[in-house]
Amino acid sequence: MKISLPPYIALLFMFTGCKAFKTLTAKDNSAANSATAANKTKSISFLDDITVTPGTGGERNITASKERKNNKKGNAPVTTEPPKTIKAVTLTTTDNSNMAMLQMKYAGLLNVGPEQLTNTQLLQTIDHWWGTRYCYGGQTDDCIDCSGFTQLLLGQVYNLHIPRVAQDQYDSTDRVKEGRLTEGDLVFFHTTGRGKSITHVGVYITNNKFAHASTTDGVTIADLDDPYWKQRYRGAGRVGK
Repeated sequence: MKISLPPYIALLFMFTGCKAFKTLTAKDNSAANSATAANKTKSISFLDDITVTPGTGGERNITASKERKNNKKGNAPVTTEPPKTIKAVTLTTTDNSNMAMLQMKYAGLLNVGPEQLTNTQLLQTIDHWWGTRYCYGGQTDDCIDCSGFTQLLLGQVYNLHIPRVAQDQYDSTDRVKEGRLTEGDLVFFHTTGRGKSITHVGVYITNNKFAHASTTDGVTIADLDDPYWKQRYRGAGRVGK
């Protein structure tokens, strides 16, 4: 038996059915999207127990995971701090091994055999001040000038007391001919303009070499035969007994 519905009743059923179908479809899509989002937010596991969670700072998670793993193994935590600069150690003891090292170091700088360098206190004093920057009027470990360096070196190594200023050091010492220079003598220079006044001083060591506080290199060793110093050389002096 076939039942015929009025046209308005048929339209009502069709409208209600489409709306219900759309509602069910939207629910299904919402559930699918939720499942996909949940899958995306799950942590992705890699080797070595390192995890990265999207959108939650993956780099921090990697570092934290490494730190946890290192701590479990008893290792130090991973850090990103730059390495600290290690300052060179100056030799200051008098044992034979360190003295031999000083002899080898300065034998090369002075171009002599290590056996010729026997004054331990002289080598240690030069080594202590080596590289200290120049500053006019300075006489500390931070900076020192030429006459301050010669005054300290002669006092510490030879127990000789001399004035503080280069010109006064020149005036208070006995003149020594260049060919008769010996360890501990002072060598004097004029380094500014055409005058004859003494503006620079160093301590003679051996083999025509002298130690001094250079305005460019700090405390170092130079050669009297170097054209710069040879042109400006004004004489040598020895502290009288």
